[in-house]
Amino acid sequence: MKISLLIIVLNLVAFVFTYSQIDVKEKVKDESVERADNKTDEMIDKGFDAIENGVEGLFKKKEKKQSQEKENNKNEKADVEDNDAVKQEPDKPANDNEKKISQPSPSLQWAKYDFIPGNVILFEDIQEGEENGEFPSRWDLAYNGAAENAMFGSDNVIYFREASTCIVPFIKNPESDYLPDIFTLELDAWFEPEEYCAYLITFYDQKNQSESTIELSPLVIEANNATLHGRGNGYYPGKEDNEITQGFWRHIAISFNTRAMKIYLDDARVVNIPNLGANPEGISLCCDGMNSAGSEGINRFIQNIRLAKGGVKLYDKLLQNGKIVTNGIRFDVDKATIRPESMGVINSIVQLMKEHPELNFSVEGHTDSDGDDASNQDLSERRANAVTDQLIKSGIDALRLKSKGWGESKPVDINDTPEGKANNRRVEFVKI
Repeated sequence: MKISLLIIVLNLVAFVFTYSQIDVKEKVKDESVERADNKTDEMIDKGFDAIENGVEGLFKKKEKKQSQEKENNKNEKADVEDNDAVKQEPDKPANDNEKKISQPSPSLQWAKYDFIPGNVILFEDIQEGEENGEFPSRWDLAYNGAAENAMFGSDNVIYFREASTCIVPFIKNPESDYLPDIFTLELDAWFEPEEYCAYLITFYDQKNQSESTIELSPLVIEANNATLHGRGNGYYPGKEDNEITQGFWRHIAISFNTRAMKIYLDDARVVNIPNLGANPEGISLCCDGMNSAGSEGINRFIQNIRLAKGGVKLYDKLLQNGKIVTNGIRFDVDKATIRPESMGVINSIVQLMKEHPELNFSVEGHTDSDGDDASNQDLSERRANAVTDQLIKSGIDALRLKSKGWGESKPVDINDTPEGKANNRRVEFVKI
């Protein structure tokens, strides 16, 4: 018995010693290294605690853990069976990859959201018409890693299959500085509680541009935090850490105006940098090196990426043109359901009308040319009505508003590119 006990103790010590020798990947942030060290210390403590408590107690803990895992697996299986949303990895049958997607339902309660997207689309990818399992057609691989199109529930997404994967957009003259002095960037990113989850945005094209021309660290986006090293850092209000208990989508929005940068997570502005001290030249979207991307059940997804040139103030647009044209009011595909990120524009229109009670608007919806004329006409009318209803709910007198749909009959751009279609899908506020 003593010999057996001695062997077990020696095995535990050897395990702890081996674990403590973990070679952390070279390309990680200081924060990631510290996390790995902390996990190592924690494992060492647990190992010696197990030795001190004796072999008998160790086996009891193991039995208890196994029992708890069986119960958790039983509950998780029941949850999945009750939920129609499933994850489908491109190289496996859907039935083998059922996973409950826990995410908050879209809400229009973004009452203080003030992000206004640029009014000319430079690049957009909503993953429309992409072939599952193939590399995203509108992107290039920066230098290494793996990414592909996938389905997550009912969503088309870009799936980072490996950590440290970076992708850059196919854009005209990518070796040049293709970001204007005033621009906005938006995307949706999926966060899961398993292990470390972060996405990186670099403000140069890592394949076609030289890093030496811009001295700016990557923007690190975690579940509740955005950090631009040496420039700014902030947490989502009420969430002062990145510990999460369920997966969810975050809408990430960035605005740059000559030298000032603002960064939003969902409805909250978390970073406000008055002087960036650098000139962004391009973009690269990356999966962080510590992500464990590609492991079973570890999902790293992005979708709905939009880069736009912006932005004249809404009132200035009205004075110049007699109307405000915006593609910042977004809807679910082929529906009149307003997406939450639209509230920045809607809140600004509400504020403008309250400050100028003499203003009355005709709210007019426009679509691209996809689909038949009749369907697009109906869709544009329903979307115009939805925006009008939201303005009324926000405190604007219904007598000051009219609504109208034009379908695809008044394009402002070509309809054979994603960017042209995005510019044509718009809402106009015409002064009456």
